[in-house]
Amino acid sequence: MTHDEHVFAAWIDEESLAEAAIPIVGSLYRRQNVVTTVHGRRLVGLSANQVLKAHRFARHLDGVELHPSDTFPVLGALASLNLGPAVIDVAALLRQFRKHERADGGSTDLTGFLRAELADVVGHGDRALPPTDVVLYGFGRIGRLVTRILLARAGGASGLRLRAVVLRPGARGDLTKRASLLRRDSIHGPFDGTITVDEDARTITANGTVIQVIRAQAPDQVDYRAHGIDDAVVVDSTGSWRDRAGLERHLAAPGAGRVLLTTAAKGDVPNIVHGVNDGEIGDERVLAAASCTTNAVTPVLAALHERYGVRHGHVETVHAFTNDQNLTDNHHSADRRGRAATLNMVITETGAAKAVGAAYPELAGRLSGNAIRVPVSNGSLAVLSLQLDGSPDRGELNAFLRDVSLVSSLRRQVDYVDSPEFASSDVLGSRKAGVVDGLATIADGDGSAVVYVWYDNEHGYSRQVVRVLESMTGVRLPAFPRDRVDAAGRSIAPLAVAQR
Repeated sequence: MTHDEHVFAAWIDEESLAEAAIPIVGSLYRRQNVVTTVHGRRLVGLSANQVLKAHRFARHLDGVELHPSDTFPVLGALASLNLGPAVIDVAALLRQFRKHERADGGSTDLTGFLRAELADVVGHGDRALPPTDVVLYGFGRIGRLVTRILLARAGGASGLRLRAVVLRPGARGDLTKRASLLRRDSIHGPFDGTITVDEDARTITANGTVIQVIRAQAPDQVDYRAHGIDDAVVVDSTGSWRDRAGLERHLAAPGAGRVLLTTAAKGDVPNIVHGVNDGEIGDERVLAAASCTTNAVTPVLAALHERYGVRHGHVETVHAFTNDQNLTDNHHSADRRGRAATLNMVITETGAAKAVGAAYPELAGRLSGNAIRVPVSNGSLAVLSLQLDGSPDRGELNAFLRDVSLVSSLRRQVDYVDSPEFASSDVLGSRKAGVVDGLATIADGDGSAVVYVWYDNEHGYSRQVVRVLESMTGVRLPAFPRDRVDAAGRSIAPLAVAQR
């Protein structure tokens, strides 16, 4: 067998194991509410090639590629333990098992090891997550993407149950148009599944989830209990009401329990950036998920401040145009936004720099900000020009940010890339709030630094919205292994991988 034939045969073997793993992953998810991951990359719903790609990601941790032949025995053992709801990192557990195996000369039993590590959920396969009703008030760009995310999680380990969408009154046939926008998306592609519409019942059924469509002109004109919905979290994606008085109108609707706004709120409404200040959620009934830009830059800035200290800085946002701009020159209440969005770069204001200080008070008053809207439909870039207390050079700074993306508590929010061909379209579909572009980093060891952060201002932000929603409702699953360590066996710091 030639070298090329050997490589191809090995690929076929690994692909076969990946295919064999898929039904185990699916059964754990749908029957036992267990989400399996490989170093934080979800395996649920992946194709065989996507499973292989998730395994290959492990090379970023220790330079060694992980294979399905390594993780398949772990999945098989997990399936035998009758587990309760949990998020289980198969690769991290395997790493810990091998460490124990080396320590005792190879006599450690895999199933016995997993039984001990997962003791809190072993034998609890009959446990079910208590369902929490979710209502989407508005069905625009963010509302539909949140819908897609919730529906993708509806088949197993999720306590969030999408029950209804609230729209303004419309003519007959409007429901079909709304469903079509969910089915087809020019940026994010087609919906993964089936959608049917019942105009008479006023429902949209997507992948088996029946979504009631309720018509109302204002938040307090809805009776959710009349539709069998109670103590629901209302996710307001309209942006029409942004202060406490306006958002509390939702709470006047029978059946509404809490409110989450999908943009930056005004006044005393807490703006939550998940991963940074989600510990402040508590029992607060009115919350906001801040803005897409605030979510993209705050985790990176928080990590940098914890490690080096940020004296002051400027956040310049190069942002995709949005629906509030005009397609052709016309009157607009805001300066410059009346100019044709697809033909012009437009300088405009952003409250993101101030909002960073609200979510992470250590940086309050230290940042300025501005924005440029550009002729791109989605995918944005934040340029962070900073003066640090520390003096890292480019290599040190990038190594730190790369570790933040891999092994810190901000790994769900921060990603890292160092491809010389990365462009704005490559960030589309990112699950992370922001993606640091390592090749663009500027740092000469004199305390000044420039960091570039790409972000999907629609999908990446919607992922953050759902994370806040999960924390509000208490449906975030216990994660295993409990004490995560990096490739070198170091404990992960609470915020970042190193502290000042």
